[in-house]
Amino acid sequence: MSSLRNAIPRRAHKERAQPQSRKSFGLLEKHKDYVLRAKNFHRKEETLKKLREKASFRNPDEFYFKMVHTRNVDGIHRPRDEANKYTAEELLVMKTQDIGYVLQKLQSEKKKVERLSSALHALDEQPNNKHVYFAEDRDEAKEIKARVADQDKILPGSEHIPDNIKRKLESSYKELSERKERVRKLEKLYSEMMLKKELQKPGRVRKLKEEEMTSPTDKPVYKWRTERKR
Repeated sequence: MSSLRNAIPRRAHKERAQPQSRKSFGLLEKHKDYVLRAKNFHRKEETLKKLREKASFRNPDEFYFKMVHTRNVDGIHRPRDEANKYTAEELLVMKTQDIGYVLQKLQSEKKKVERLSSALHALDEQPNNKHVYFAEDRDEAKEIKARVADQDKILPGSEHIPDNIKRKLESSYKELSERKERVRKLEKLYSEMMLKKELQKPGRVRKLKEEEMTSPTDKPVYKWRTERKR
């Protein structure tokens, strides 16, 4: 009997849509929409309840050291401005540490470039050895010539290089060019950081004009005033 009941087509009951007279109010809220809205409301309600309990049990005499370094702006705790947190000597020490790190990276990159260049140079070098063959007649000379041509095809330095070796060589040359570019950028960064460090040191300094330079350049040139050392 149950199988016959399932075989008869039944009407699909759908939720009512928004009536035409209330179209201006938007979509009609369904039960699943109400469930999501109710869960969100109760979640916020629980959060507010926990915060009220925490505020009610708060000790009015409690103190944190961070209270000294913050201030209340529109009900929000904001830290004080720490622009002058470090002295000039501490900034100079930190600048020296940064320069040392950049110099270490620069030397490491230079060594990698040197090793990669030497390896690729050894692969690109072709042997300049010349072998002299002596033949008794023309037939023997042709035979020797054919044998030498076959040996040249087998040699790895010839044009018949496998595709996987060619791909590896191309990737190695690409890596070499990228490392050279990295070395150039690190050298530029190192020189700029050294200049900033020297400018932070005590002493009167001024920037030279273009007509004062013996060899004009696009980079800034500075001159320090000579001081007598006691």
